[in-house]
Amino acid sequence: MTATQQLSFPRQSARTQRFTLGAPRAFTVSPDGSRVVFLRSASGTDRTGLLWVLDLDGPVPRERIAADPRELAAGSEEDLPAEERARRERSREGSAGVVEYAVDGAAELAAFALSGRLFTAELRAGTARELPVAGPVIDPRPSPDGRYVAYAAGGALRVTGAEGGGDRALAEPDGPGVTFGLAEFVAAEEMGRSRGFWWSPDSDRLLVARVDDSEVRRWWISDPAHPDRRPAEIAYPAAGTPNAEVRLFAVALDGERTEIVWDRERYPYLARVHWSAAGPPLLLVQSRDQRTQVNLAADPETGATRPVLVEEDPAWLELFPGAPAWRPAAPGTDTDTDAGAGDASRLVRIADLDDARVLAAGDRVLTGPDLHLRAILDLGEDDVLVSASAGESAAAPETGEIHIYRVGDDGPRRVSDGPGVHTAVRSGAVTVLASARPDASGTTARVLRDGEQIAVVASYAERPALTARPLLVEAGPRRIPCAVLLPSGHREGDGPLPVLMDPYGGPHGRRVLAAHHAHLTAQWFADQGFAVVVADGRGAPGRSPGWEKAIGGDFGLILDDQVEALQALAKSFPLDLERVAIRGWSFGGYLAGMAALRRPDVFHAAVVGAPVTDQRLYDTHYTERYLGDPHERPEVYTANSLVGDDGLTVAETPHRPMLIVHGLADDNVVVAHALRLSSALLSAGRPHEVLPLTGVTHMTPQEQVAENLLLLQVDFLKRSLGLPR
Repeated sequence: MTATQQLSFPRQSARTQRFTLGAPRAFTVSPDGSRVVFLRSASGTDRTGLLWVLDLDGPVPRERIAADPRELAAGSEEDLPAEERARRERSREGSAGVVEYAVDGAAELAAFALSGRLFTAELRAGTARELPVAGPVIDPRPSPDGRYVAYAAGGALRVTGAEGGGDRALAEPDGPGVTFGLAEFVAAEEMGRSRGFWWSPDSDRLLVARVDDSEVRRWWISDPAHPDRRPAEIAYPAAGTPNAEVRLFAVALDGERTEIVWDRERYPYLARVHWSAAGPPLLLVQSRDQRTQVNLAADPETGATRPVLVEEDPAWLELFPGAPAWRPAAPGTDTDTDAGAGDASRLVRIADLDDARVLAAGDRVLTGPDLHLRAILDLGEDDVLVSASAGESAAAPETGEIHIYRVGDDGPRRVSDGPGVHTAVRSGAVTVLASARPDASGTTARVLRDGEQIAVVASYAERPALTARPLLVEAGPRRIPCAVLLPSGHREGDGPLPVLMDPYGGPHGRRVLAAHHAHLTAQWFADQGFAVVVADGRGAPGRSPGWEKAIGGDFGLILDDQVEALQALAKSFPLDLERVAIRGWSFGGYLAGMAALRRPDVFHAAVVGAPVTDQRLYDTHYTERYLGDPHERPEVYTANSLVGDDGLTVAETPHRPMLIVHGLADDNVVVAHALRLSSALLSAGRPHEVLPLTGVTHMTPQEQVAENLLLLQVDFLKRSLGLPR
């Protein structure tokens, strides 16, 4: 047992960043199947990510370091440019060193940034070096042929030779608030699009996003603990206010620029860009209300676009990783001709049809209602690799499980095996299958060739000091997926336990997972004397489109499902319904606040972490998707907020203790949400506690902060429920 394993769980969890440090991640498989590229730190407590290569061609697979930041930037502290800090905040990245990389088409050259400096690694040779370029460097990406590296710097999109010469700007800001090559806030935070430029398959040009946020309203994030510092200015598109203007240009290596044209007034959101050898550039653009989206084939020579498919949904249209994309054309097909370019039958997408989330290629539906599609992982000539969970029509429930499937003309075939949460990366015959299971610590990354295991990627992650024992069940008439965690050593007959509801509850945030580490913190709370319940009610992903979209206009349904799950589980588990608390962060914090204010008959205390309390103060793409335009539906925003212009929107009696926690540096859910809630509670004469976190954003990666937050929450919950401390 290591020294780290002897620490208390809160300290160990904080020091290991929730046991993610030392685990391999961000896999890339070379097209020839000879190597796997990935990131991993040197130990389970080391934040510095290293770039690794697993060679598969030798008699025995062998791991080696391709780039070590401690050698490349020896003696220098990490100093991130503001744009890189923002990118990491959007992606919830809390580690250091190499946190992201990109490779050329052959996966022989990798590019990455360290403290705004550009580095490349020759993955075959195992050498790495710095390229002298204008900085600070953001999101460097090699061209498919490996001859160039493009990157964003100072608002411009630049390119340099992979050997280090010819650094130049291809597109430079042409006005205040203009950047080239970076994703705007809502794309990175809400759409899952963190990129702002894309290489052509021929490496002769790029598609480059031009973002103008000059019309976006400015907010200021101050640091009250340092009154000598100026507040940070951010462009924040709150619901009902202007978004950044996003345009797209095809930019040649000589700087010649052609605008890609579509009806941006009708479809202002550039949600996806896909450019591969399988066809012309493919764009997915959305209307602001997200009820209509168009798949467009673009001509980079003329800038013209034509619709391949128009999709509509009366609620909203979801976005999915890896979709849409072109399926590789049959051998001999010329994708540059009209017959091969943008053929709708080769458009692969995930669609909601008849309350099932399916894989479709053109008009052909390739999966049925027994699967609920989540992501497209790879497109082969004969099949599509996808991630999916069991759908409403599945023969048996698979609570919390996510599996990998190959979908061909003969239907889907499962690649992953056994209960768990599985992810995969594939190129050709080689697949990296990463599996987290409910009865095993961590994630195991296996390398398969033609379905047979040939290697396992080592993990240096720490083993937790406790073992999670989630009981995965369905509760109530709606069969709400739940995880129940009881104290270690609890025996039948020990009597009822005080209850801690521990939800996220919101869209895109599935918490009930068939994976051990997903329940570690909940198990620790259980070991403090609680029965912990995690429930994924309506709105949570992974079941059916109707389940997710039922909450449109009414987040209160999510709270109803928490109550239903609690009361149903009390019939089978030792739950003391006279002592029920709830805790949550972000949407979960909002839900906890709503529970204490609107259902004090059920909930007796709440920890309200980083909550959205006034929906008008959250961003456009997320909030308007579910609640509509605040100018057209002000009553919907009021009904779904905890506070409004006149104070608390709903406040039932009796009053319940509430601990409000918020990071003062949060630029996603700004601290104004917590302050307005506190002010409204004070005006209503309702005692509460506020814990401001100086220098903390929407994440809490700081070791002492993360550790003490858990301890302080337990202290508050026990005080509030009258439990021995």
